[in-house]
Amino acid sequence: MAVFRSGLLVLTTPLASLAPRLAPILTSAARFVNHTLYVHLQPGLSLESPAQPLSSPVQVTFEVLDFIAHLYAGANLHRHLDVRILLTNILPKSTFLMPASVQNLSHPPEVVLTDFQTLDGSQYNPVKQQLERYATSCYSCCPQLSSVLLYPDYGTQELPVESLNAPLHSAIRPISPLPRSQKQPVRCYRRGAVGGTFDRLHNAHKVLLSVACVLAQEVLVVGVADRDLLKSKLLPELLQPYEERVDHLSEFLVDVKPSLTFDIVPLLDPYGPAGSDPSLEFLVVSEETYRGGMAVNHFRLENNLEELALYQIQLLKDQNHKENEEDKISSSSFRHRILGNLLRPPFKRPELPLGLYVLGLTGISGSGKSSVAQRLKGLGAFIIDSDQLGHRAYAPGGLAYQPVVEAFGTDILHQDGLINRKILGSRVFGNKKQMKMLTDIVWPVIEKLAREDMEIAVAEGKNVCVIDAAILLEAGWQNMVHEVWTVVIPETEAVRRIVERDGLSEAAAQSRLQNQMSGQQLVEQSHVVLSTLWEPHITQRQVEKAWNLLQKRITKTEAQA
Repeated sequence: MAVFRSGLLVLTTPLASLAPRLAPILTSAARFVNHTLYVHLQPGLSLESPAQPLSSPVQVTFEVLDFIAHLYAGANLHRHLDVRILLTNILPKSTFLMPASVQNLSHPPEVVLTDFQTLDGSQYNPVKQQLERYATSCYSCCPQLSSVLLYPDYGTQELPVESLNAPLHSAIRPISPLPRSQKQPVRCYRRGAVGGTFDRLHNAHKVLLSVACVLAQEVLVVGVADRDLLKSKLLPELLQPYEERVDHLSEFLVDVKPSLTFDIVPLLDPYGPAGSDPSLEFLVVSEETYRGGMAVNHFRLENNLEELALYQIQLLKDQNHKENEEDKISSSSFRHRILGNLLRPPFKRPELPLGLYVLGLTGISGSGKSSVAQRLKGLGAFIIDSDQLGHRAYAPGGLAYQPVVEAFGTDILHQDGLINRKILGSRVFGNKKQMKMLTDIVWPVIEKLAREDMEIAVAEGKNVCVIDAAILLEAGWQNMVHEVWTVVIPETEAVRRIVERDGLSEAAAQSRLQNQMSGQQLVEQSHVVLSTLWEPHITQRQVEKAWNLLQKRITKTEAQA
């Protein structure tokens, strides 16, 4: 069976009958497409007529909006698929005008699939030819377009009668005391807005955006959270950069409804353009952001602007969520799943000892870095503690001892000749010139000692060595590791831990963190990210996942050598 990177699924069954069949249809389609699956709704389309099948408008009703939410919820079971419901032919009755030109898609379909049922359930060539003609009359497809009739593969005959008659779950509702019905036409508007973080664009985002696209007929303003609005997010260090989020967002929006004008802007405060733009008419919110939508309307009234019509989208349940993940489809869960994964290709270090794979482990003060080092040790890694190497470097007879005394004077010594680190610290902290003088002496010595310890690791038969170093990146020691692993936690939690562990004041703890690279800066140069924010067994599971993936990389590297 051929597998295609992109495909177009044409759904021809009436929506009420299609909803209970959707799960097996998507499962069947996922066997043929492994990346982007476009979905075109055309209930009632016949592919057995000799006449050229044409796309026709589908009126916007609450049934259509609920079906869109239902389809995206079902698509979440196929995480490898980027599903995009095309909205060009979903129109209010007052504007039943179809575009005359073929719509371009960012990933031209290589195969067109359909739920259309032939009388004998066979791959009937005339029907497939009509399907291909229909697809190419609507969208830009690959020249060598293939076609597949999914029926009877999705097995509709096995569905119970009661499920075939079950109404769609109401996922979208206007914030209004008036009741709504499935067949009720939905009011559409010229201009509207929607906002969010839109990190790692997922199916819940797509419902929110799709409803907004259907409601808007001319302009959709999309606010994308940035800066201060990101600080409270879980694992903010793993958020995609603003520009990357906007790129993914823009591609999706232009694909699903190119007739709209999209104004994508940074969202820097809770109100954004929705709070101040007098031309806007509606705002789409989720259950979580409903109160924010109400606050926007209160703000508008205070500034003599009309209230926006609010449309609330119910949260989509994540059937595959794991312990300490949210039970809804969310970007937070996606970021959590990245922990332990390889984020960028490892460094090639042919100069390091043969057969030894070296990790640099770092993190802000209080991150739990050293506890992760001990967990890695328990899994078989050889640990090099840079703090211990520092003590060796400063000790009498150590490689840094005499140069440090010559540079800073004998008054930094205890009576027994040991370097008084406290006095030395008071000389260099806050004095960049003095600090550089010290680090230029000590850091190369620690690197030399670390390389010597690598040879000890090899002699002991270890194949993984971990350099535990808070200043790994500041010192430039990433030049002697294959991968940088960073442990992250929120700064508030780091402060709490430092206060509890070291007996410092909150101000002193915050000052310590401000003198270090931030978690965000560390992650930007990291290959693997971990977090000790949760219970110890969750941390252990993360470390084991990262370790097992590392072993696979090492095995693959050795096989290629």
